Amino acid sequence: MASTLHDVARLAGVSIKTVSNVINDYPHIRPETRARVEQAIAELGYTPNLTARSLRSGRTGAIALAIPDLGLSYFAELAAAVIAAAEDAGVVVLVEQTDGDRTRELELLKSPRLKLTDGLIFSPLGMSQDDVDELRVPYPLVVLGERIFDGPADHVTMQNVAAARAATEYLLASGRRRIAIVGAHEGEVIGSAGLRLQGYREALDAAGIPFDPSIIGHTTLWHRANGARTMRELLASGAEFDAVFGLNDTLALGAMRVLQESGRRVPDDVAVIGFDDLDEAQYSIPSLTTVHPGQDWIARTAVATLLERIAGRADTVAPRLLLSDFRIEERESAPAHAPVAG
Repeated sequence: MASTLHDVARLAGVSIKTVSNVINDYPHIRPETRARVEQAIAELGYTPNLTARSLRSGRTGAIALAIPDLGLSYFAELAAAVIAAAEDAGVVVLVEQTDGDRTRELELLKSPRLKLTDGLIFSPLGMSQDDVDELRVPYPLVVLGERIFDGPADHVTMQNVAAARAATEYLLASGRRRIAIVGAHEGEVIGSAGLRLQGYREALDAAGIPFDPSIIGHTTLWHRANGARTMRELLASGAEFDAVFGLNDTLALGAMRVLQESGRRVPDDVAVIGFDDLDEAQYSIPSLTTVHPGQDWIARTAVATLLERIAGRADTVAPRLLLSDFRIEERESAPAHAPVAG
């Protein structure tokens, strides 16, 4: 038979209330009393009844995270960072995968499964600015990503335009002048691709370099295979370029593989820069220069902001836009002072 709260109290020689205070981490408990209760819990193998506790408190001790695709390295690393931040805060994370499908994202926002959690961290990909009113939900919500701005929920995201401009300026400062893009989306303005292309164009304009559509490689999903395919198309077109800006690291890694297969030397003939600073970027050959957009900060801030809303500590605060810092991680694929082939 499973041990009960009464059993723990009896073995520790304290009241049931004291045991409950220890389990709920009440701060004003003498260290020797806490140690005695914790020892009794360990000896008896007692597990708190989380269902009963949630009924009493109105909280489940769990939050939900909805992301497009765990198969994409960025979202896998983001999920791991959210789970770690939540664990530090004493809550668990239920992960939902939407595949970036608008219908699934809309259904998730109304899903009864969310009643098992206290709030949601939501990274939409299929939804757009036209869906902003769908974010008016009856539970705490934090939005990630670049699909919807100025909504009714806190929004934690990265500085896509400024970071992409910095990446382009970095390549220009190293002497590159024909910078190809891999990963643009046709007609997109709001969204990671559209915002990063905007930053690229701003850097070119500031340097007095004309925008050339012939070196803009379009694709759909940001997978490594798509980066490779887009690079093959650029090479087959005969377009001349001395640098490549992959709009995320997986695209850049796919493109870099095709460049090497074609006999182009990286970085001597073509410098390559990515965006996201995935763990694998350090281990490619050559290692990938990239933009570190602050994903760990995004994860920690999203969790902290959601828990603040759950606790009611921000009930009078209007929805906030919280932006991470970024930096360029210089590696072998695009050193700041690499020789430029003449």
